[in-house]
Amino acid sequence: MISEFKDFAMKGNLVDMAVGFVMGGAFATVVTSFINDVFMPLLSPVMGGVDVGDMSYTMSEAVSEGGEVVKEAAVVNYGLFINAIISFIIVAFVMFMIIKAMNKAKKKEEAAPSAPPANEVLLAEIRDLLARQNSKS
Repeated sequence: MISEFKDFAMKGNLVDMAVGFVMGGAFATVVTSFINDVFMPLLSPVMGGVDVGDMSYTMSEAVSEGGEVVKEAAVVNYGLFINAIISFIIVAFVMFMIIKAMNKAKKKEEAAPSAPPANEVLLAEIRDLLARQNSKS
């Protein structure tokens, strides 16, 4: 059972998938940082100084009695949702481009003609020899 698990775990596809998950997580972190630290600050002046990430709608205010919060405020942080959508679109587009490039590379790889099997080469040589012998006689 242990050897079967080892064979399963060491298959190329499983290892490739694990590397893909790690790279995808790292890429998502980079894109999130790009959105929060570069894109949104550049977009803020265009929107009149409003930071999209800070946009929210307060449905009900917090209730406090004697300096202690009794009921938390109900807040919809739609700005964070907009940031997440922009991050998703960027990640999806980049993944689309990577997969498109990989598929293009695979098509070129598949298009290259493969050498005929050895038995077909041998049969062709025999056919050519027989044809030469028949033409001499």
